[in-house]
Amino acid sequence: MTASLKVGVVAPVADGVTADPEWMASFAGHLERCGFESIVVVEHTVLVTRYDSVYPYDSSGRVGLTADCPIPDPLDLLAFLAGHTSRLRLATGVLVLPNHHPVVLAKRAATVDALSGGRLRLCVGVGWLREELAACGAEFDSRGRLVDEQLSVLRALWADRPLGASHHGEFFDFDDVMCYPKPVAAERLPVHIGGHSRAAARRAGRLGDGFQPLGVAGPQLASLIALMRDEASAAGRDPAALEVSLGHAVNKIDAERAGGLVDQGADRIVLSMPPTAGIEEAKDMLSACAQRLSLAS
Repeated sequence: MTASLKVGVVAPVADGVTADPEWMASFAGHLERCGFESIVVVEHTVLVTRYDSVYPYDSSGRVGLTADCPIPDPLDLLAFLAGHTSRLRLATGVLVLPNHHPVVLAKRAATVDALSGGRLRLCVGVGWLREELAACGAEFDSRGRLVDEQLSVLRALWADRPLGASHHGEFFDFDDVMCYPKPVAAERLPVHIGGHSRAAARRAGRLGDGFQPLGVAGPQLASLIALMRDEASAAGRDPAALEVSLGHAVNKIDAERAGGLVDQGADRIVLSMPPTAGIEEAKDMLSACAQRLSLAS
C-alpha cells in the first residue's frame, strides 16, 4: 500500500450504536489510535415508512434501514466526535445537500471546522429519496441546479470578503452578508461530490475538491473518473488536484486490494463496517484492518 493513501471508515448505522455517545466516542477514539485518516458519517434527515423511490445501491431497490433507525445529524455528530479526538479527520459521506439552506449550512460547517482545528471534509450529494427531499422542502427534479448554486453560496460565505458576500441566483438572493467564523482553509474547505452518475462526475470536476463514486467499478468507474478530470480541465482547473475516494469493506480489505484501488485512481479508501455484536468486536476488526494495511498510529 502506498504511504500517501488515506483510509477512512464509515461509522456504523444501527439502533443502539450511531446515537449512543459512549459507543461512538469509543469507536472514533479507536480509529484515531489505529492510524485511520477519517471517520465518515452518513445522513438521512428523515426516513419514510412508505416510498416509491428506488435505492440505487442495492439490487432490491430498498434501503437497508428501518424508518425508525436513529441517524444523528451528521454535523452535530462530528462536532461531538471532534471533542473526543485530536487528529482524526471528520467527514460526511454523504450529506444530502438539497435538505439544507446553504447560508445556515455555511455557518454550521464553518463552526465545526474552526472548533476542530480544520479537520472537516464535506462530501455532499443530491439525494435519491424523493420523499425525504419533499419533506425538507426541496424539489426533486431541480435538485441538480439547486446543488450547484448551494456550492457557490457556501464558497462565497466562507471566503474572506471585506465587504461581505453577495449572491443573486435562481434559488438564493442576498447582499453584503458576513458569516463568521471562517473555516480554517476559508473557501477551500474541502467539498467532495458523492454519487454514481455522470452528472455527479461532471459536478465534481467543475465544482468539487474530490469525487466519491458510489457503487460502481470497472469500466464504469474508469469512465466516471475520466469524465471528472475532463470536466475539470474544461473548467480551467487542475484535474490532478481532485481526490478520488473509493469504497471497500473493513473486514475484506488488505494491502493487495488497496493497491488495486490505487491503480483505479483512489487517493482514499472509505471502508464500510459489517454488522457487529458490539464495540469490542468492532475495535478488534479495526485493529486487524489497520495491521493488514500497515497504518501508522
